Amino acid sequence: MENRFGVIGLGRFGTTIARTLAQRGAEVIVIDNDEQAINALRDDVAFAVRMDATNLKLLREQNVQDLDAVVVAIGQDFEGLLLTTVTLLELGVKRIIARASTDQQRRVLEKLGVTEILSPEDEVGISVAGRLLNPNLVNVFQLPDDYQIVEVKTPAAVCNKTVLQVELRTRYKLNLITLRRSYEVSNDQGERRDEYHILGVPSADTILYSSDFMVLLGKREDIERFVEVNR
Repeated sequence: MENRFGVIGLGRFGTTIARTLAQRGAEVIVIDNDEQAINALRDDVAFAVRMDATNLKLLREQNVQDLDAVVVAIGQDFEGLLLTTVTLLELGVKRIIARASTDQQRRVLEKLGVTEILSPEDEVGISVAGRLLNPNLVNVFQLPDDYQIVEVKTPAAVCNKTVLQVELRTRYKLNLITLRRSYEVSNDQGERRDEYHILGVPSADTILYSSDFMVLLGKREDIERFVEVNR
């Protein structure tokens, strides 16, 4: 099933996300008030629309509420970003990722109920695209030559197998750097809760659990293939 995403605000951050998503095969609609910004992306994405993103009626006409996720990447106009975000919430958009340039902006967005708030950097834009296309990716650190370090929830098909059995290097050309594993701990009142800690360097006989997060190093296409075939 094709991934369908919206990007509102076409500065450097939004443009990076939109182009990266489109290059990776997603259907992307971009929205901005600036005709020049729209024209610059018109040939790169599925739909490029010049409009006021705070207008609920216009957004509904673009079927934004049916998209898998919308990134609000408006940079200079924080009032516009807030109004757009509120409008998307009113439309019931499933997943909203918003840009915050300061801690104060982050706090305001959190008060609105936005849980995915990101900083405006090119490489962060590339990482956002990776997370949109694969929600199992928790963190993505972009390296040169299309290599990445990613933190990914253990795919279902490899749960309860050992590192050796999964054959990460030979089958997928990936290196497992470490695991983030859940441990049950007790506080002074005897209340139990789960805490995640780094396991260290996994051995060949380390078992991968469904609650683990794998930290992998490899090329983007190899990481995506590993996650896809082991869903």
